Amino acid sequence: MYSQLISNFADNEALPGSYREDALKFFVPLVDLIANRKLDSKRTLYLGINGAQGTGKTTLGKLLVTLLSAREFRVANFSIDDFYLTQSERKQLAESQHPLLATRGVPGTHDISLLMTKFEELKNLKAGQECELPRFNKAIDNRYGTGDWQKLIGPIDVVILEGWFVGAFPQAAGDLERPINEFEKTEDADGRWREYANHQLAGQYQSAFDQLDLLIMLKAPSFNQVSEWRSLQEEKLSKSTSLDAPGIMDKEQLAKFIQHYERLTRHCLEYLPVKADVLFDLDADHRIAGVYRQAN
Repeated sequence: MYSQLISNFADNEALPGSYREDALKFFVPLVDLIANRKLDSKRTLYLGINGAQGTGKTTLGKLLVTLLSAREFRVANFSIDDFYLTQSERKQLAESQHPLLATRGVPGTHDISLLMTKFEELKNLKAGQECELPRFNKAIDNRYGTGDWQKLIGPIDVVILEGWFVGAFPQAAGDLERPINEFEKTEDADGRWREYANHQLAGQYQSAFDQLDLLIMLKAPSFNQVSEWRSLQEEKLSKSTSLDAPGIMDKEQLAKFIQHYERLTRHCLEYLPVKADVLFDLDADHRIAGVYRQAN
């Protein structure tokens, strides 16, 4: 059953043959683990997928939906990116806290109250009841209108939340003192922006991440590799979107944008593997070089 489903999925997503091999070897056991956890818990199961930009966490989320649905589990799958604050909300935040918060990405630029509300709705969703989840359009750097939100019908067995810092914990205060790149040195010389993001991560975000029953991490080889993969993502987005979409970045803009993420990405790469319940080590070719499961 799994083999044909994975083959069809890879064709639909235009994935290489190597993805089929890795999925059968590594992701099928993951599906079995999730299914067993769900059956044992007898309640809605919450999964987190962490991975730096370009690691394939969105693709993994979609594959899990496909394989779990084939086992008759009802799955909600979405990204923490879908909970970005709107442009107008980020503009207000930039005016009241720090100009850099106009740019989406770091903790503090999401509506975590809305995320927690949706977590609760999904948990309590009865048969036939509907839950609407927000969607964010990165091409225009703004949230879709409510008419285009994802609509789910209850009950929901498994909730998947994916994101580049899902499950992350805050840095120590001393680690924030020195800029990590040229961007922080010039744009956040006094450290207020990174301190604000770290403070936000220590608050509501931890409450959200504490809801996760299982944390899965797709670990990139290095931050330099992440930058390369993120560039490929932007190329793909630009080819699938109209040329005048304001959210599309050129190489110079992208290089600056990626530096917004560098601090927390490096922090996750160094410290999150010991927290993840299941860790997939990726190589430079997006292949899985190893898998580790924490004892729990």
